[in-house]
Amino acid sequence: MTKPPRQKSQPLLRETDLPIRSRPLKARDPAQPQLPFDPMPDRIEPCLALLKAKPPSGPDWIYEIKWDGYRVAVHIEPNSVRIITRGGHDWTHRFPAIAAAARKLGVGTAILDGEAVVLDAEGRSDFGALQRSLGGRGGKSI
Repeated sequence: MTKPPRQKSQPLLRETDLPIRSRPLKARDPAQPQLPFDPMPDRIEPCLALLKAKPPSGPDWIYEIKWDGYRVAVHIEPNSVRIITRGGHDWTHRFPAIAAAARKLGVGTAILDGEAVVLDAEGRSDFGALQRSLGGRGGKSI
């Protein structure tokens, strides 16, 4: 059996002064007529950390500290900010300080994937303090 001939790969980006455009999956938002890509997704899957004894080494690796908090995605849009949990719940009302900080970033649209934490006096994440700040275990708001 013979292998089919390899096709020459095409560059993902071409040298041009034109903006990159995609074909929209749904109608563009009229409030954002110059948006070069598809509208903001309702939700993204979070990047989840893997616990290891030591960080990887070498120039091809990047890592983050495993904080003890809630994984959230902060969706920044021209007229709103939403904070979505790993389970898909809108907790914007439970993280008003994060929402306020996101509004001050000065970006039109973005999705920030990260960990919402409360730090103790020594700079370590404290999950119990985070739960207390949110009104205790079980999702009760203050």
